[in-house]
Amino acid sequence: MHVILSKDFDFEAAQALPSFPEGHKCQRIHGHSFKLTVAVRGEVDPQKGILYDHGKISEAVSPLIDQLDHQYLNDIEGLKNPTIENLAGWFWNKLKDKLPGLFEITIQETARTRCIYRGD
Repeated sequence: MHVILSKDFDFEAAQALPSFPEGHKCQRIHGHSFKLTVAVRGEVDPQKGILYDHGKISEAVSPLIDQLDHQYLNDIEGLKNPTIENLAGWFWNKLKDKLPGLFEITIQETARTRCIYRGD
């Protein structure tokens, strides 16, 4: 049986988007309550009945959330321009070697705005 398993995480952070036009509200420092969803896919182990323990996802993601939570994202290495697109790529690059079967990263910055990334 082939499945996609996902787990959600939340963090609060401030950012400024320097690539936006002069005067655009997002160029100024502002904050979001971000939601991160990490999805892995693969075959369910028929003996265990699972793809793998959800805790493995938390072990890989929690240190990254700790690094970003209540921080100014522009100060984080690799996030000088912390758009949700760049955030999705940043998480992917940090997790791809730690989570076999990494399938999808979703970053949501508002109730209506999100980016979905499935690697290159």
